[in-house]
Amino acid sequence: MTSLATPSGTASGAASGAAAPPRGRALRLAAPALLLYAAVRALGVVALALWGLADGKGPHQLLSARWDSLWYARIAEDGYGYTLHLAGGKVHSDLAFFPLLPWLERALSALVPLSANDAGLVVAGVASLFAAWGIFAVGERLYGRRAGVLLVVLWAALPVGVVQSMAYSESLFTALAAWSVYAVLSGRWVWAGAFAALAGLTRPVGAAVVAAVWITAAAALVRARRHGGERPPLARLLLGAALAPLGWLAYFVWVGVRTGSPTGYLDVQGGWGNGFDGGLAFGSFIAGRLASPAFAAGLGLLIGVALVLRLYRAGVRQGQPLPLLVYTGTVLLLALTAKGYFGSKPRLMMPAFPLLLPLAVALARLRTVRAAAIVSAVVLASAVYGAFWLHGSGPP
Repeated sequence: MTSLATPSGTASGAASGAAAPPRGRALRLAAPALLLYAAVRALGVVALALWGLADGKGPHQLLSARWDSLWYARIAEDGYGYTLHLAGGKVHSDLAFFPLLPWLERALSALVPLSANDAGLVVAGVASLFAAWGIFAVGERLYGRRAGVLLVVLWAALPVGVVQSMAYSESLFTALAAWSVYAVLSGRWVWAGAFAALAGLTRPVGAAVVAAVWITAAAALVRARRHGGERPPLARLLLGAALAPLGWLAYFVWVGVRTGSPTGYLDVQGGWGNGFDGGLAFGSFIAGRLASPAFAAGLGLLIGVALVLRLYRAGVRQGQPLPLLVYTGTVLLLALTAKGYFGSKPRLMMPAFPLLLPLAVALARLRTVRAAAIVSAVVLASAVYGAFWLHGSGPP
């Protein structure tokens, strides 16, 4: 992939504090992206429903009452404390699931007559729109409105984009991460820290948002000290940096106290067969496929990993700002070096939306008709694949 030059004046915003448009104007600016996002996800749900006519599974159950969505709903209804003991010594504890989504499910269920599962669908749906808005805001700030719209559509049309419509925490996390990164780009350090703290209450990969805030803040201070010029607002920067890890750290400490071990959360994840081994298990998994009749599957996984890494490299060559590179790199590092169910890795990488920026910028340079044809083909393929995937192995 060739390097894509950064438009003049766009990638220097990590500490610039440039003013954002007023809220009403910002929403009008993002309206095309949000409408297209909703249309792409609606098409995915329609494809899921049509596939279900032959498979006998309704989209409501697939989206709200399978896999992790059941664990979130149980926490929302009964609180933490459920443990499932499986053959082979695995112990599945609900402490593996971070609390923000079930908190919101419980709160919404208390306000309106919805089950926890349906409340999860509503929370995910609203959060996905805020995620699309945040993703657009980042893309538009860096590379213009057209690239921002295309970035949102590409994110909606990811092969595993159907997860954005499920009662899962990915949409909520991506919304908080995108707005935290945007706040860093616009110099709003307290907002960046607050969004990072909430992201840290949503998924363990909230550590990636914390890293983006901390490393960019440190770089801004070092740059101001070495090269002079405008200094970042020190008090707000330090407050944002202090806020950023609170959610993630609070849950880790709470689980540690609850389990009576400082490594309590890691032990819980170990009970699920999860953990971090530097990618050894994932590499062995791919090697095993390459050396077996499932060679094609192994080759496909290898190509997929290479493509993801190449997209990250393209982002570096594109000149993406530091917070995006840190955030994306940390998400990829955590996803690719984790043990556990390997089929979930595409879902774990889904919040790394900056990977799609080089593609969005490249599409934005094409004629409208050609770009629309390419994007339409991708959207249709995504809808079909999402229906196939969710009626088959799916996430967990």
